Amino acid sequence: MFEVLVYLYETYYRPDACPDSAALVKKLSAIGFEEEEISKALGWLTDLAETTQEFATQYPQQTAFSFGIRIYAQQELDVLGVAAIGFIQFLEAAKMLSPVQREIVVGRALAAGESPISLEKLKVIVLMVLWSQGKEPDGLMFDELFLDDEDDEPRLLH
Repeated sequence: MFEVLVYLYETYYRPDACPDSAALVKKLSAIGFEEEEISKALGWLTDLAETTQEFATQYPQQTAFSFGIRIYAQQELDVLGVAAIGFIQFLEAAKMLSPVQREIVVGRALAAGESPISLEKLKVIVLMVLWSQGKEPDGLMFDELFLDDEDDEPRLLH
């Protein structure tokens, strides 16, 4: 699923630049992605769009940044793990994620169906949340999302 998401990010500047679902499925299949992976990725993106819309409707007056502390439920701790939670807190403290975006990231990480989710996959989730909202990560965030910890060289997305 994550390979499909990265491909969509690299190929389409904005989500609205993607072709309709049927054409996109054909294109992804022709490239070589498996039907199950395509289905999971497109379902995940559909749920992301619905979640984003739901948050926008429920919290239209939400301030961009909160001074509160986010307490994670045990299920969230199990799925995210310490490294992912630390990364999310870093992005929020650096004002790269708003509290609403943080909640969307956490929800989409839980929906990924992996426990614990790797930090690399969480970074893809963060990127996809921003991409779906039409936001471009700034240079610092992009470096954080795609710098390889071992050799400090930018890594290829796929």
